[in-house]
Amino acid sequence: MKLLLIVEDDPDIRTHIKWGLSEGYEILQASDRTSAINLFKAKHPPVVTLDLGLPPDENGASEGLSCLQEILSQAPDTKVIIVTGNNDRENALKAVQIGAYDYYLKPVNMNELKIILQRAWHLHEIERENLKLHTIIEQEAGFAGMIGQSAGMLKIFETIHKVASTDAAVLITGESGTGKELVARAVHEKSSRNKGPFIPINCGAIPETLLESELFGHEKGAFTGAYVQQLGKFEYADKGTLFLDEIGEMSPRLQSKLLRFLQEKKVQRIGGRSDIEIDTRIIAATNIDLNNAMKEKQFREDLFFRISVISISIPPLRERGDDVLLLAKTFLERYKFVFRKKIKGFSREALEAVGSYPWPGNVRELENKIQKAIITADSHIIEPHHMGLENQFKKGITGENQGGKYEKMTLKEARNRLEKDLIENVIMRHRGNIKRASEELGISRPTLYDLIDKYKLTIKDEAG
Repeated sequence: MKLLLIVEDDPDIRTHIKWGLSEGYEILQASDRTSAINLFKAKHPPVVTLDLGLPPDENGASEGLSCLQEILSQAPDTKVIIVTGNNDRENALKAVQIGAYDYYLKPVNMNELKIILQRAWHLHEIERENLKLHTIIEQEAGFAGMIGQSAGMLKIFETIHKVASTDAAVLITGESGTGKELVARAVHEKSSRNKGPFIPINCGAIPETLLESELFGHEKGAFTGAYVQQLGKFEYADKGTLFLDEIGEMSPRLQSKLLRFLQEKKVQRIGGRSDIEIDTRIIAATNIDLNNAMKEKQFREDLFFRISVISISIPPLRERGDDVLLLAKTFLERYKFVFRKKIKGFSREALEAVGSYPWPGNVRELENKIQKAIITADSHIIEPHHMGLENQFKKGITGENQGGKYEKMTLKEARNRLEKDLIENVIMRHRGNIKRASEELGISRPTLYDLIDKYKLTIKDEAG
């Protein structure tokens, strides 16, 4: 039963409210500030009705306002409804400014008061569910908003725990949208440098001449337009972490300057002559194959070994199993609150579409599609078309993948066709990695090779 505290010095009004609400509420009663606070501390009611004119200041509002402040100091989320006379509207508004949920003017009309209480309870329930969600997210994510329970992500969380306590340089690899910056932030937040700054910079989004100035800073008059001295990202990251995203796009000349810093822990501003000592940890990330870049002389081998003391490879979303559904549901709960939409969940068809779509844009694409669906949904349930995945769902239930495909086939022929399609799809999803595909299919690698030969499948090994 809903717990409600009534703070009112008039016994007749207390009795009136108690009897009017007795069916839906468990009623607590107090006639002064002291007894009200004692009851509140003991029972923690989420909703309170409060008369401002409490003894010994029945004709004023000092006791009521003090009572309000004490309640909110102990539990800021408490929904306090001020019940006061027509001549005290000014103090009622003052109470709302302090943090009261609403106010109601006497004489008490039970039907109107019930509506106000229902709204207060509804908001309380929403906030409680949101708190539960944040708790769940923190438990699932582990660090910095990362969410995952797949073996690959749990291994990454474990690696973060191990490397965070060191100052070793970290290289994070993974496709665009997999969450490389989140991993970098997690390493920083779990390290001894977490009181210092985390400074990110995208090396692929800034032209070389500007990138040099952004990283190393410049002195006044160093070049045309350098009207004032500017500190670089290295200096801003002192005592913290510098995150170099898309480091594979950095020019060979800037790679040399970065290598010098890693060797000497010193930088020079453009146009400057003095060395500046910097104490920062370098975390780099890339979505390109640096081994190929080194073979093509586009990336320095000595720099590669400096920045990759520890390497963390983030799997694409299509290889994370049920994480995609966990992420989808988490994003739904998060953004329906942000956008104030009353979305209850996903339809079965929507979940199937989410689970079967390959997500080339990874977690970033999934998050964007969920946000779009919540904003544009015209019902309480998210359907495939809200996410732009209607064609994905149709592939799973009609035409080529189901009924029409197996027409005029014997049972044996249909089984063989299904087996071939399943093997082909799993291998494709794992980008030709036979070991991972065999594990998902629950068969040995030799058996999988035999089936590949049986069905004359062409396998492209893209796993690297």
